[in-house]
Amino acid sequence: MLKLNALIAGSTGYIGVQLIKLLIRHKNVNIKYLCGNSSVGKKISSFDNTLSTKNLPKICKFNKKFLENVDLIFTALPNGEAQLISKYLLKKNTLIDLAADFRLKKSSEYKKWYKQKHKAAENINKSIYALPELSGKRIKKFSIISCPGCYPTSVLLPLIPLIKKKSINTKNIIIDSKSGYSGAGRGVHKKYKEKNLYESLSAYGVGFHRHNSEIDQELKRYTKSKLEFTFTPHLTPMFRGILSTIYVDMKSEFSIKKIQLIIKKFYKNKQFIKVLKNDTLISTNDVYNTNNCLISVCKTKYKNKIIILSAIDNLIKGGAGQAVQNMNIKFGFKINEGLKWKKFWLFLYFYFHVHKTQSKKILFLVKRWVLMNLRLNSKNMQSKIRIQILIIRWINI
Repeated sequence: MLKLNALIAGSTGYIGVQLIKLLIRHKNVNIKYLCGNSSVGKKISSFDNTLSTKNLPKICKFNKKFLENVDLIFTALPNGEAQLISKYLLKKNTLIDLAADFRLKKSSEYKKWYKQKHKAAENINKSIYALPELSGKRIKKFSIISCPGCYPTSVLLPLIPLIKKKSINTKNIIIDSKSGYSGAGRGVHKKYKEKNLYESLSAYGVGFHRHNSEIDQELKRYTKSKLEFTFTPHLTPMFRGILSTIYVDMKSEFSIKKIQLIIKKFYKNKQFIKVLKNDTLISTNDVYNTNNCLISVCKTKYKNKIIILSAIDNLIKGGAGQAVQNMNIKFGFKINEGLKWKKFWLFLYFYFHVHKTQSKKILFLVKRWVLMNLRLNSKNMQSKIRIQILIIRWINI
């Protein structure tokens, strides 16, 4: 069995920790190095105690010599740092970047939006903007894989099929996105200290958020018509998840039913994209801890106007999960390797959602079975409570 050695740079951030959680259950990956700066010498479990039972290396400072011992380099670093690492890549290395270092195809655009000069402009053409459902097997040809931003992922997935089919007006698209505060990184607690982060909703980056550049670049690949959109992100008092509400005008020859069929047909064989029945109301809870993107097309009181709802988990489909999905494509692994639920959890989820049962007796038995099955001891009460909360969330009680 092919086993790849991996280095994770920026392993202690929310995205980095989530990536570790996915990779430790991937049968084709061995985590060789965890790299950080201020956390050198610490165990990764000091940032997430659920990793305390895992046999993982201590955090160390990145050294280019490490590249000789690894196949994969995942970078979840501040903007600009992956560019420096890309200069040292060996022929056998693949760099998968979860930041914005190679998302924009013009160094001038990068400087405009990120206020810094690109440090590896010569490597831009060696990279691919890899939205896996659209990039597909082309990913195999590149040694630098750039993962899309969380907001653009939730926006591009529903809009690209419609723009490609010329079914909507491209001059007046309004995008209203709301994200959990984990999207702003661990520093969010200090940054929003005076804004009552945990009990309020905050708009930020109004009119000029950096992800505007990414959305604009990718949508323009699919249309020659004039493109105008307004994108406004918001920070919400939840930890994870993104819900994007997109307002578009249909062209006269299309109906809401046709719009939904266009998206559904486009993603027919894409297991992580779930196109729901029209007018289905969705929430971030529906994609919690999954690599799924849920899309729902909704009617309005105006015949030609529709609202598209798109929900993802920003740490998985908008981050670490998308990186693993891209890696799976690059190396020919099963697309859902490291991203699938265990059979029991799938059964539990679908059983209760199909039957909509509210039986407290069944809930009690399920809780008891799970706790026994996972062999959690009395010392790990916090984990028990978390599992119970998850079961209640899944069953919607």
